[in-house]
Amino acid sequence: MSLHRFLLIGYTSSALAFIGWAQIQPAPTAPTPTVAASPAPVEPKLSWHDVTTWGVEGRAFGDLARERWFDRFPASANGTVTPAVWNLSRDSAGMMVRFKTDSAIIWADYTLFRERLNGVNMTPIGASGLDLYARDDAGHWRWVGVARPTQKNVRVEIIKDLTPGLREYAIYLPLYNGVEKLSIGVDPAAQFTPLAPRTDKPIVFYGTSITHGASASRPGMVHTAILGRRFDRSVINLGFSGNGRMDAAVGDLLNKIDAAIYVIDCLPNMDAAAVREKCLPLVNQLRAAHPTTPIVLVEDRRFPNSWIQPNKNKFHNDNHAALRECFEKLKAAGITGLFYIPGDDLLGSDFEGTTDGSHPNDLGFLRQADVMEPILRAALAGR
Repeated sequence: MSLHRFLLIGYTSSALAFIGWAQIQPAPTAPTPTVAASPAPVEPKLSWHDVTTWGVEGRAFGDLARERWFDRFPASANGTVTPAVWNLSRDSAGMMVRFKTDSAIIWADYTLFRERLNGVNMTPIGASGLDLYARDDAGHWRWVGVARPTQKNVRVEIIKDLTPGLREYAIYLPLYNGVEKLSIGVDPAAQFTPLAPRTDKPIVFYGTSITHGASASRPGMVHTAILGRRFDRSVINLGFSGNGRMDAAVGDLLNKIDAAIYVIDCLPNMDAAAVREKCLPLVNQLRAAHPTTPIVLVEDRRFPNSWIQPNKNKFHNDNHAALRECFEKLKAAGITGLFYIPGDDLLGSDFEGTTDGSHPNDLGFLRQADVMEPILRAALAGR
C-alpha cells in the first residue's frame, strides 16, 4: 500500500467514504504523462545563489538533524510518527525563501524529491512548482510568476523584463513534492541580498490534505500562504494528506515549536468518535508545554453537495458537534486561550469552492483565509 494512503482502522464504514475524500489521491503508478511545454528560453549568463546558505521560512525545528535539508520534520520523527505522516513530511509544503534584488530576470534551478509532478487533484505547478511574489511600492505582496516543472530536474526562467528597481521577493516551494536543492539565478550585474528567515513566532497549522495544499493551483494560493502574506509573518504548514488525526506523536513535535498560535484543523480526516477520543488529549498536551499560546480549533468544511446527500450532511453535523463538545469541556476545565472556527462558511455558500467536492480550489482557499483571518487576529491580540 502506498504510504500516501492512510490506514482505515477504527472507523465505521459509513464514515470512511467521507474521511477518505479528505486526502489528495496519489498519482497512478504508471509514469506521469509528459507535461506539454513551450520551447525553453536560452539561458543568459546568471549569478546563482543556493538558498540553503541563508535559510527558508516554514522550516521548523531549528538545527535538529534532518535526513534531507528541505524535510518538514527532523530525522528523529522517523519512527515516532506513522510511516504515512513521515513520508508526507518530506514534501516542502509551506516553505518560502525571501531575497532582495534589482535584477530584471529571475531564474530557478531546483531538483525535486519525486519523479511524480502532480496528483489526481493537483496541477504540476501546485504540486511541484515554485511561486514568486514581490512587494510593491506600498509594501503589499503581489504575484509575479511561477516555475513550471516538466521533469524532476528543473532549470527554468520564472520571469524577465521586470520593471527596474530593488525590491523584496518571496518564492513558495512545492506543496506536494519535496526539494533536494534550490538556487536562484539573477543577472550577475544585479544586487542580490539574501533575507534570513524572520524570527517572529510563527502561526503553526496542523491538518489534513487541505492544509497540505490540495487543490491550490500554485503554492502561494493555499490558505496558510495567503494568511502569511496578510499577517506578514512566518507560518509553519504541517498538513498531511489523509493523515491529520490529532496524533500525540505529532503533538510532541508541535510542542518543539515556539508558536504564536496553534491552528488544529484535522476534522476532515476524523469522524465524531475519533474527535472525542483525541481532541482533549492533544489540547492538554499542547497546553502543558505552552500555557499561554492560543489554540484554535477548526471545524470541518462541508462537502458542497452535502445539501443533497443526507449521509454526508450527517457526517459533518456529527463531527462538528463532537468538536464543539470538546471545546466546551476544555473551557469548563479551565483551559484558557482557546478559539473556535465554525466550518459551515469556510468554502462559501454557493458550492463553487472546491475542485472535486472536497478539496478547495483557489476560490475556496481565499474564502477559507477570509473566515480564519479575524479569529487569528483576535487570538494574536489575546482577545
